[in-house]
Amino acid sequence: MAYKDVTVPEGGTISIKDGVLNVPDNPIIPFIEGDGTGRDIWRASQRVLDAAVETAYGGARKLAWMEVYAGEKAFDKFNNWLPEETLQAFREFLVGIKGPLTTPIGGGMRSLNVALRKELDLYVCLRPVRWFQGVPSPVKNPQDVDMVVFRENTEDIYTGIEFENGTEENKRFKALLKEAFPDDYAKIRFPDSSGFGIKPVSQEGTARLVRAAIQWALDNKRRNVTLVHKGNIMKYTEGAFRNWGYDLAEAEFGDKVYTWQTWENTKAEKGEEAANAEQDAALKAGKLLIKDVIADIVFQQTITRASEFDVLATMNLNGDYLSDALAAQVGGIGIAPGGNINYASGHAIFEATHGTAPKYADKDMVNPGSVILSGEMMLRYMGWKEAADLIIKGMDGAIAAKTVTYDFHRLMDGATKLSTSAFGDAVIAGM
Repeated sequence: MAYKDVTVPEGGTISIKDGVLNVPDNPIIPFIEGDGTGRDIWRASQRVLDAAVETAYGGARKLAWMEVYAGEKAFDKFNNWLPEETLQAFREFLVGIKGPLTTPIGGGMRSLNVALRKELDLYVCLRPVRWFQGVPSPVKNPQDVDMVVFRENTEDIYTGIEFENGTEENKRFKALLKEAFPDDYAKIRFPDSSGFGIKPVSQEGTARLVRAAIQWALDNKRRNVTLVHKGNIMKYTEGAFRNWGYDLAEAEFGDKVYTWQTWENTKAEKGEEAANAEQDAALKAGKLLIKDVIADIVFQQTITRASEFDVLATMNLNGDYLSDALAAQVGGIGIAPGGNINYASGHAIFEATHGTAPKYADKDMVNPGSVILSGEMMLRYMGWKEAADLIIKGMDGAIAAKTVTYDFHRLMDGATKLSTSAFGDAVIAGM
């Protein structure tokens, strides 16, 4: 496709066929450097990613970086927070990466991140959470935290259907609710001053999220997938997510999984002892356990019993809370990576999961770990496992040597404080 405001480098285009990515040796990778500290972080991260690819493949493979624009930089250049050419680039080249972005203040776009996810239908927000040796942690056994969150990215309250109190839309919605559903309207404690939001959760949206989580767990030899929900209260949205998730698991992965729904059915027919024996036999045979936990309980259990959780499949809001809470156990959101993926189309944008921290911008001091590890996720998604493994090795080495940025330095005894760019150098040296 033709581009007016961005430059397309020499390189190949990633494609997908029958669900399998075809990645050339010089793939064009669109990137958004990000706002605020994004500039410092991106410079360090790009060097780390290039070094990993060079070290792993000795020049036989190379990333062809293509800068595209969003956020403040796009607004300053084009008076547009999210130019169409940026979306076009991500559509055409399939796989990209971005730093943190500012959300415009005022009306219009709620969030640039949400807009990108919706435009490309990136229905999975993938958030791996693991501990690096030596990283300060508020929990006693951070080494037990090794989880991957599959957060549904397109539904739930993030759909953005809201009616602000006092507006004409709010009055019309209340009138409709009162007329069509008077019993439900009567449950509202203070209707005259209430704002309203709608929470859509679909069977199709649930199915593709849970399918991706189970397939990833099987491919990566994980032990269990946990469906996280608040179905005891929201029975027809969150409860439906749980039920549809179990139904999908049994219908599409029946010979590879054992579900707690099956356990409940066996218990009802043959008793608890028989159900337990059935589950034990299935797990000994190597089947993947599919279970569920109420959303509020999962926050407690992932702290007190972290080793019991592998993959968590959640709706949008629960996943937002949970992924950040888990990140706190392993060093904070500053080193938490993320990816937004459509496994059917192949489209994926990997991203920093923290904000722009403008007061630290251009000071070369913040931790670039979130973008570095998001790049590691991107390389692994592309099938470049050797380069991805080198990034993990480099991060392990830099942190174990206590050569870290200020956020870790202030919490570690005997550490050496590094700048953003120097930490990138330490990661490269650790490869």
